[in-house]
Amino acid sequence: MVLKSFTSPEWRLDKPIHTERSVKVICIGAGASGLQLAYKLQKHISGFSLTVYEKNPEVSGTWYENRYPGCACDVASHNYTWSFEPKTDWSGLYGTSQEIYTYFNDFADKYALRQYIKTQHQVVGAKWTGSGWNVSVKDLVTDQTLNDTCDILVNAGGILNNWKWPDIPGLDKYKGTLLHTARWDESVDLKGKTVGLIGNGSSGIQLLPAIQPLAEKITVFMCGPAWVSPWPGLEGRPYTDEEKRRFAEEPGHLLAYRRSVERGNNSILPVFFKGTDANNKARDVMLKMMKEKLAGHKELEEGLIPTTFALGCRRFTPGTGYLEALVQPNVQVVFSGVTELTEQGCKCENGSEHPVPDVLICATGFDASYRPRFPIVAGTKNLQDVWAAQDPESYLGLAAADFPNYLTILGPNSPIGTGPLLIGVEAQADYIVKMIDHWQTHNIRSFAPDAAAVRDFVAYKDQFMGKTVWADPCRSWYKSGSSRDKITALWPGSTLHYLEAIRQVRFEDWKFEYEGGGNRFTYLGNGQSQTETNPDADLAYYVREEDDDLPLARNKMTRIINKTGTVVVAEGTGEGRFFSGL
Repeated sequence: MVLKSFTSPEWRLDKPIHTERSVKVICIGAGASGLQLAYKLQKHISGFSLTVYEKNPEVSGTWYENRYPGCACDVASHNYTWSFEPKTDWSGLYGTSQEIYTYFNDFADKYALRQYIKTQHQVVGAKWTGSGWNVSVKDLVTDQTLNDTCDILVNAGGILNNWKWPDIPGLDKYKGTLLHTARWDESVDLKGKTVGLIGNGSSGIQLLPAIQPLAEKITVFMCGPAWVSPWPGLEGRPYTDEEKRRFAEEPGHLLAYRRSVERGNNSILPVFFKGTDANNKARDVMLKMMKEKLAGHKELEEGLIPTTFALGCRRFTPGTGYLEALVQPNVQVVFSGVTELTEQGCKCENGSEHPVPDVLICATGFDASYRPRFPIVAGTKNLQDVWAAQDPESYLGLAAADFPNYLTILGPNSPIGTGPLLIGVEAQADYIVKMIDHWQTHNIRSFAPDAAAVRDFVAYKDQFMGKTVWADPCRSWYKSGSSRDKITALWPGSTLHYLEAIRQVRFEDWKFEYEGGGNRFTYLGNGQSQTETNPDADLAYYVREEDDDLPLARNKMTRIINKTGTVVVAEGTGEGRFFSGL
């Protein structure tokens, strides 16, 4: 056996074990995910440099961009927060986009996160050099392109932020005002106007009740059915002053309320399995509520209520007031896709033509393909091309094979539809912090998920999805890959399942390359421990009168979590920092 050279300065033989290297991180996007990453790095990592590039003039991502009337979150407001950062003064059960924007904006201010953020800077390219990333960034104010470098690149650009016009001929012919829900023009007055609304996804469902009382006439174009109705007890409503007072003033009241709602959010997975009692019962409840709200309008029932796919195949939304708006006399519903725009309106697949001379609103969503909007190049591969030629394939929603030191938040198959979303973002940020810590303390040059591990995960995911309602034949952005029949957006399990899956890093799934001639043990340093270099440390810390009960085995830890609801993590002196709070 030939030993690798000890001559490289990267061996760091003059330093104790796990000595931290400085690390430079670039994060793409200052929405919720980017802000959470900045918070976690600031809290847990030392010796780091972070730049967060954000294309918008402000932080908060989609909640800055989406300002259409009625825009809100379809998750209960008190649970659309970070797990550790409650907000006491939500106006109602579902927070408005402005309130959510304010929440994340205030979070950035409270924890001084703006020091890391450059707004109106859009990443337009990234190239792996062999030991780091060269990143091209366009300054949207000066229109100049600058170059930056980093050791680790994190894409926190989000899922629903790349809005798009519908692929309909004649967009340039239309003579009225053309709007998109993700680029709303607040100067447009809809009072007394004849309006067209294309789309019955989440945006269209929220928008219609807000504009129906204003417009003289609204023609709604639907190309498919959708399950629309709140769960019993979750009708959107404002909080009373007394409720707000109790949230703000009574110790423990808000925490108990948040946990009660979260338990419900974490119990929905059985609904998404085909043919189960849970799905059938939920369907019966939803069907009954939809028919009640459609008030006997048989044509609406036949066109809107799905018959060819199960409840949950498409993301369903509370839709407060939507069904009631559809039956109003100034609303016409056209169950046919728009095939062409004219100067004055829309032509449809069924041959009908409908005048909407004043305003046409496209609630047609986003490019949810996961294909990056700019080149991300490593070696001969561009992730744009890789994910265009095949279904997007990630490692646990966190990374892509063959793209070193590149991590993602809410990448393909993340936990976005089977329970709470933001705790999944927190867990992914925690995981990224652990990977960065490992890079700092183990003299690593590069890391990337093993391609075989990605293939195995995707195979498991595809097999799991076959048992679920998501595999039914519905049009859904959950199926955003090239095949259009694979589920690329959702995690194969519950959110709680995901938290357990990524709580510990499976280093066996990763490929590492090392500095210092490639020897993986250079981190051992000069033979001294971190404990010996700390003048305040107890050099006999492990001597005790009896053994403790902190679990070492993963399965025992899981049982303790399930029994008490508390995450128990053993602290020690093994490697680097210890994230007892993660």
